[in-house]
Amino acid sequence: MTIKHDGLRVTWLGYATVRIETPDDFVVYLDPGRYGVLDDYHARDGDVVCVTHIHHYDSDGIEHVAKEDATVVAYGGIEADDTDRDVLPLDELPYEVVTVGQEDRAAVDDAQVWTLPAYNHEDGPHVRDDGTPYHPKGFGVGFLLSVGGRTVFWPGDSDVLEGHHELEVSLFLANIAGTVVMDRHEAADLAESLDPDLVLPVHYDTLEMLEADSAAFAADVAGRGVPVVLDERGVPGQK
Repeated sequence: MTIKHDGLRVTWLGYATVRIETPDDFVVYLDPGRYGVLDDYHARDGDVVCVTHIHHYDSDGIEHVAKEDATVVAYGGIEADDTDRDVLPLDELPYEVVTVGQEDRAAVDDAQVWTLPAYNHEDGPHVRDDGTPYHPKGFGVGFLLSVGGRTVFWPGDSDVLEGHHELEVSLFLANIAGTVVMDRHEAADLAESLDPDLVLPVHYDTLEMLEADSAAFAADVAGRGVPVVLDERGVPGQK
């Protein structure tokens, strides 16, 4: 299923992979790949590919979605040596690569891209047994995109942070998995605060540790008067 929002066509392909297409056929991908979500997907129609952090960096996944002349906008803290997966270093990708910092801006063709910090609070619930955050400060970013006259917010792998509440958002891609990121209750509170035109939950149920009740999230958000839609294409067994 592909949802339509004010001219945008948005598809959640699984894990954190989201495809956004404007009325002018300009295509942006967020965090493409991993865990087999793109094994049978070879569109290669992406004008811009955005990557938040090393956990979501998959050089093969990028090649599944990117045009030959695509631009990859990636967090500069991504290092191939930080994972045991076989990935290319950013500077070896066969595309133009724009690296961005924690609070940065990049203009790429028909897209404006802003980054925001993404991390788990050290004293919050999303930490390992030894108390260390799954995503410490400086580990990754979220993205605020301006495409097709709309703003799309993908917080990345993060807790709800103070700066999130100040954003003006048309489409909120809500990260509801819990465990290593904000859970559905925290994401629903953020959705109410942001008051976007539409909420689409993503990044859940691809793995056991990411299990979430998307229907309960949708009911919670709708009960607060915020429009919400489910695209379960990204859920195993629902394609």
